[in-house]
Amino acid sequence: MSSDASTLPLRDTAEDDRTGTRARRSPAAVLARFSAAQWLALASLVAIAVGCAFIVVIAANRPSILSPTTHTNFFPGWMAGPAGGLWPGLTRNTTALRCLFSGSIVVMFVAYLIAVAHAPKLPARWTVAALVTVHAIMLLAPPLALTDIFNYVNYGRMEVVHHLNPYTTIPILEPHNDPSYALSNWHQLLSPYGPLFTLFTFAFVPLGVPASFWVLKAFLALSSLAMLALVWRCARLVGRDPVAAVALVGLNPIVLVWGLGGDHNDSLTLLVIMVGFYLLLRSRDEALEREAARRAPWLGGLSPRLVGAGCAFVTAAAMKASAGVLLPVVIASLLRSRRRLAALLLGMALAGAAVAVASLIAFGLHIPDLSTQARLVTNVSVPNLIGLALGSGGETGTLHVVLGGVLLAIVAACCAQAWRRGSAITASGWASVALLVTLSWVLPWYVLWVLPLAALSSSRRLRAASAALGVYLIIAWAPASALLWDVLHFHPEKTSLGRLHQRYVRELLN
Repeated sequence: MSSDASTLPLRDTAEDDRTGTRARRSPAAVLARFSAAQWLALASLVAIAVGCAFIVVIAANRPSILSPTTHTNFFPGWMAGPAGGLWPGLTRNTTALRCLFSGSIVVMFVAYLIAVAHAPKLPARWTVAALVTVHAIMLLAPPLALTDIFNYVNYGRMEVVHHLNPYTTIPILEPHNDPSYALSNWHQLLSPYGPLFTLFTFAFVPLGVPASFWVLKAFLALSSLAMLALVWRCARLVGRDPVAAVALVGLNPIVLVWGLGGDHNDSLTLLVIMVGFYLLLRSRDEALEREAARRAPWLGGLSPRLVGAGCAFVTAAAMKASAGVLLPVVIASLLRSRRRLAALLLGMALAGAAVAVASLIAFGLHIPDLSTQARLVTNVSVPNLIGLALGSGGETGTLHVVLGGVLLAIVAACCAQAWRRGSAITASGWASVALLVTLSWVLPWYVLWVLPLAALSSSRRLRAASAALGVYLIIAWAPASALLWDVLHFHPEKTSLGRLHQRYVRELLN
C-alpha cells in the first residue's frame, strides 16, 4: 500500500468531521448532539486555554517570582506585553502566587489527560483551534520561570556586536552596559548551545533586545505549530489518530507554560527532528522513491527523502546536543537495507560537513561547552534523588559515570529494538526517556523530547511513561512544591554535596 497520507484509513468516528459528514453543520447543531464524553473533552480544552490565560495574566501583572527576569524596580512594558497590569488587585503575596501558579498547572494537567483521551471524539477542527489558541495566549506571556531567551540573545550579541566568541569568552567579560547582559544570567558559562542555533540567533541582533525577544518568541511559537503539523502528518502515515497525536504533544501544560512561556529552543529542535521522521516515513513507499531517485540522478539512485532525513537529524543535533541520542537509533533502524542506509548516511555526512564548515568560519576550532553544563545538578533530578537514597547526599562523580554507562546501555538496547523492527520511532522514544531520567540537570520542558515520539508510537507503555514523567516534573518544579518539601523536611540542597552543587551553579550565574 502506498504510504501517502491520503491513502491511509482513519478511525471511523461518527462525531468527527474528518469524514466530511459534519463539515457543514453549525457548532450549535454539533453541540446539541454531544455525548457526556464529548462535553468532558470540550471542557478540558476550555480549561487548558483558561489556565494558560490565567498564568499569562498573573505573570504579566507586576514583578514577581513568576517572571524571574523582573524585580521590584524593573518590569518594562515591552517585557510585560499586552497582558501587563490587567489585574491590579492581584495579591502580592509570594506564597499565594506560588499556589496560584502551581494549582493552575495541576488543573491543566488533569484537563490535558482528559483531552488526550477524549479530544478525538470532537470535530478535529475544534482541537486544532484549541492548539492555535493556547499558542497565541502563551505568545503574549512575559518570560516565565527558568527562561533562557536572554542568554540566547546575549550570546548572539557577544559575537555580532562585541566580536567575542561565545565558545571561548564567558559573558562576564563582555561590556556590562550591553542591554542584554543584565537580563541574561549564565555569566560564567561558555555557550552550551549548538553552532547552528547560535548562528541563528545572530539574525536577531540588529533588531535590538526588546524586538529580538518578541520576534524570537513568535518564531518559537510558529516552530511549535509547524512541529505539530508534522506530527499530524506522521500520525496519518503510521495509521494513528492525528487528533490524539497532536493533543498529546501540543496541549501538555508543561510544554505550554515552561516551554513556550519560558521561550526555549526545544520546539525549534523538535521541528527539525520531526522533519527527519516525516521524510523517513515517506521514504517507505518504494514506488515513490524509485520515481524520486530517477529525478535526482546526482544522488546515484539513492532516496532523496532519506538523504533529507539524514540532513535533518544531524541539523537537529547541531542545534541542541540532546538530539544526538537519536542518531544511532535511526541508523540502526535501516541496517537491514544497505541502499536506504547509504542514503541516510550520505545525508548525515553532507549536513555534518556543512555544519563543520559553518562552525569553523564562525567560531574557529571551538565547540559548545557541554562539559561544564554536564557538571550541573538539579536537586530533583533522578540521579540526585538516587544519590540521596543511597545515602551519599546527592549525585556523586561515580554515580554520574555509572548512569552515563546505563544510558549507553539503554541506547544500545534501543538500537537493537530499532534494528529488529525496522522502525526508529518507539526505540527513539525510549532512548529519549532514558536520556531524561539519567540527566543530572533536568528541566520540566525536556518532556517535549519524548512527546512526539510517544504520540506516533504504538507503545502504550511509552505514552504512559510520558505521562508519568509529566507528573514527576510538575511535582519537582511547581513553585508550591517548596512548601511540600518544607513539610516533608526534604532539603537536598542542605547536604554537604547539595551545598557543593548549589555553589557551583551560583558561581556560573555570577
